[in-house]
Amino acid sequence: MNINKTLITTEEKNTTWYLVDAKNHRLGRLSSKIAYILRNKHRNNYLPHRSGNLKIIIINAQKIQITGNKRNKKKYVKHSGRPGGLKIESFSKLHKKIPERIIEYSIKGMLPKNSLGKKLFQSVKIYVRDIHPHKNEKLITI
Repeated sequence: MNINKTLITTEEKNTTWYLVDAKNHRLGRLSSKIAYILRNKHRNNYLPHRSGNLKIIIINAQKIQITGNKRNKKKYVKHSGRPGGLKIESFSKLHKKIPERIIEYSIKGMLPKNSLGKKLFQSVKIYVRDIHPHKNEKLITI
């Protein structure tokens, strides 16, 4: 009996490396594009339960752009789980201290909230400047 199979069984063996320069890009637009690529939705063999074999390198995280008055009004909230453990930081303070954390929070918010989302985010590397240790890889620039 010949049964048509719609599920693609072979995984891509080679790792595809993407290089994203965050300089003069809007935070949300850049993050949604990266999340789209991480989920492999740009490929014709997209499956929601499968993670692709790719790595994304983001450089110039400190030069990310935002619109409006978010630089002063946007807050990042986290809690340690202990009494009195609420930490609130504004965008401007976080941008001065740890600029790559802003892009990290934005991308994580656009990925699934399960083990697949954690696995997908492990393939993202964010660097503050344009210096990164992945010069030897064959990079596709976005």
